[in-house]
Amino acid sequence: MRVGQHIRLLIGTCAVALSAAAATRAQPAYRPGVVNLAAREWFQNARFGLFVHWGVYSVLGDGEWVMNNRRIPAADYEKLPALFNPTDFDAAEWIALAKAAGMKYITITSKHHDGFAMFDSKVSDYNVVARTPYKKDVLKALADECRRQGLKLFFYYSQLDWHHADYFPRGRTGRDAGRPEQGEWSRYIDYMDGQLRELLTNYGDIGGIWFDGWWDRPDADWRLDHTYALIHQLQPQALIGANHHRRPFPGEDFQMFEKDLPGGKTADFNKDSEVGDLPLETCETMNGAWGFNITDRRYKSTRDLIRYLVRAAGSNANFLLNVGPMPNGRIQPEFVTRLREMGAWLAKNGDAIYGTRGGPLTPQPWGVTTRRGNRVYVHVFDAPEKALLIPPLGARVRSARLLGAGRAAEFSEHDFGIVVKLPAEVVDPIDTIVALDLDAKS
Repeated sequence: MRVGQHIRLLIGTCAVALSAAAATRAQPAYRPGVVNLAAREWFQNARFGLFVHWGVYSVLGDGEWVMNNRRIPAADYEKLPALFNPTDFDAAEWIALAKAAGMKYITITSKHHDGFAMFDSKVSDYNVVARTPYKKDVLKALADECRRQGLKLFFYYSQLDWHHADYFPRGRTGRDAGRPEQGEWSRYIDYMDGQLRELLTNYGDIGGIWFDGWWDRPDADWRLDHTYALIHQLQPQALIGANHHRRPFPGEDFQMFEKDLPGGKTADFNKDSEVGDLPLETCETMNGAWGFNITDRRYKSTRDLIRYLVRAAGSNANFLLNVGPMPNGRIQPEFVTRLREMGAWLAKNGDAIYGTRGGPLTPQPWGVTTRRGNRVYVHVFDAPEKALLIPPLGARVRSARLLGAGRAAEFSEHDFGIVVKLPAEVVDPIDTIVALDLDAKS
């Protein structure tokens, strides 16, 4: 090994050590209270939520990373807010659509990596009220409507900021913004905490904060202990999650996986994502983009989206499904169609999803299982001819029922497992669900 390699190894080791130290400082003394534990239980029961990536970047129709990807200087990017006037935005319509899809909560970008706030921030005038002709607080409209229609509201907040001068030293991204090569990191963290205080005091009770961007500077002193304590003090029920692609840090209340099922590690950024013991969530797009992308036609089918929801539940995780609204404030019709179709499926089969936990079986070649009490829901995606062999469940099966067909299922029990007959006429092309009621000893 050469001297340069030794130096790089030493630097890498130090960075890992600093990263680990920053994580352990998050909120080590945190003990969730009764209201927080109740919120975690609610979260796990909800199982399905709407993710919304919306900001001034939608004007360019090229996704939420357009400032970084097109190397747009901050001075030029600042022209976008003047072009953002979503007069067709209707909070009631958005929330009603989420409810029709069978969703129980919504998570929206309050500030993305471009640094532009989609709420009436007094900490900075770089926000939707002060800088756009629309001049309305979209988060306030959504918060009010969520309360009216009975959904919970979570706020995505980017720790990473390509616009703020004090986000310095620079991270791995946003290096072409033309900001001066100087700044005071602690001042930026004060700015971030100031905006979080606004979100936690001006919009009523919220479901939680969905952080993203820590990964841009994993060796930085993010002062997570102070930030997490601030959130838990202002709203003890609010759940904290962070998309840092690591095992949860102390003080966090749920763990999310971006474009991956828990433990899947199919995306490169999830290679260090160990599954912790907190409530779980996976997030995914309907096409290939998070923010509005006018040329992205890679739409996933309703069948595939439903199966992802079922697989998430079978992995004991929620599914946060994304839409990227257009700059006029409307959700594009391709998304609306899929959401309504998913809602129609859940109206018939929601008992096998809502309020369940993953298992008792690990994912099988034919599908997954979910469970509520002594009832196990067997979700069969690829039905074998005539009969399905289910591994032993540790308790006697008292009855079996085909949910879609609305009739009893013929089954037999053996030492090697349970055999359930699946005649061709009962096989569902999306998900054949068999409800097994087990003996109470399970």
